[in-house]
Amino acid sequence: MDIKQIKKDFPILSRKVGDKPLVYLDSGATSQKPREVIKSLEDYYENHNANIHRGIHTLGDESTRLYQQSRKVVADFIGADDANELIFVRNTTEAINLVAYAWGRKNISKGDTILLTEMEHHSNVVPWQVLAKEVGAEVEYVSVDSDGVLDMNDLDEKISKKPKLLAMVHVSNFLGTINPVREIARKAKKFRVRVLIDGAQAVPHMSVNVVDLGVDFYAFSGHKMLAPMGIGGLYIKKEVLNEMGPFLSGGGMISEVHKSGPIFARVPDKYDGGTPNVAGAVGIAMAVKYLSKLGMKNVRDHEKEVLEYAKEELSKVGGLKIYGPKDVSNRGGVIAFTLDKIHAHDVAQILDREMGVAVRSGHHCTMIMHEKLGVPATTRASFYIYNGKKDVDVLIEGIEKVKKVFGDK
Repeated sequence: MDIKQIKKDFPILSRKVGDKPLVYLDSGATSQKPREVIKSLEDYYENHNANIHRGIHTLGDESTRLYQQSRKVVADFIGADDANELIFVRNTTEAINLVAYAWGRKNISKGDTILLTEMEHHSNVVPWQVLAKEVGAEVEYVSVDSDGVLDMNDLDEKISKKPKLLAMVHVSNFLGTINPVREIARKAKKFRVRVLIDGAQAVPHMSVNVVDLGVDFYAFSGHKMLAPMGIGGLYIKKEVLNEMGPFLSGGGMISEVHKSGPIFARVPDKYDGGTPNVAGAVGIAMAVKYLSKLGMKNVRDHEKEVLEYAKEELSKVGGLKIYGPKDVSNRGGVIAFTLDKIHAHDVAQILDREMGVAVRSGHHCTMIMHEKLGVPATTRASFYIYNGKKDVDVLIEGIEKVKKVFGDK
């Protein structure tokens, strides 16, 4: 992959922060957007903008066709058998809430168990805690060891107790851990446990095939994979759709409405209540085409190369502790760390001010895991296709400046 050329595809990467070139190491929070994606939004609004489905004019037909084509492009990208198994949502959070509402409230009741892991993002914790409290279910957590790896013995024991649902992250946004989803899904199926995967940090960075993984639900966000904010995807296995009710009720998701009640539209329209984000769908389809052109194996190989270099160089910094798996083949493109007794917010602020380096600081919506590790906050550098070893060098230089500011000469 030609990083210099790729950087040219992203207009924002040519700007400066203060007098320093921007070094963007916060793609775990949101990725930057290539020019092709930005232009696809311009083209949609300048030439095709209209509401979908029922307009029988040229723009309405074009908009509907673009929306449907975009669904097919994204569904193919994640390996779905049928484009109708992909529901467009705003983001991973909405996707998980959709499952909790439309599937969970029909299938989870008093005394049932929802199984999570200690490394989950709050978006895959809070909806289940809310549901459990509402229906009288229990939430249990699979243990994670100090290296950020799931305790498979604990997982086996808890799955054998037949929870109604196992909801877990594919790649941790804090630890970087890549969980063996295929293996775990097979274990779950032996006990007829439904499986939901939070793929927000996986789909942008590696090849994902939802059928091969054997999961029932798979959620992801477009904005972390070069697409606009406000669009994402939820894969629902066809057989599971029969176990689900509607989510947002109103226009667009019905076939007929009478005084006696509604007749719901077929899937996927059943989950398109109101006017959908058609431009976002066009944008995520263009992002998928961009990534496909690069090749997801190339994306993953490049990320591992940068990650290996970053891990090696950061390990040389005195007082710096890295969290997550030691083997880069078992972690995604994030490195979270602490630096002596310097607060993560101070580290991030100085990196931004002095070096133009954008990193994330805090608990990264993973308070449960931070509490277990005994750290209130960490600094996280997250890498993507437009990052290279030179970006890591600037990060290291910035960290040394942070240490000098706080008196470590």
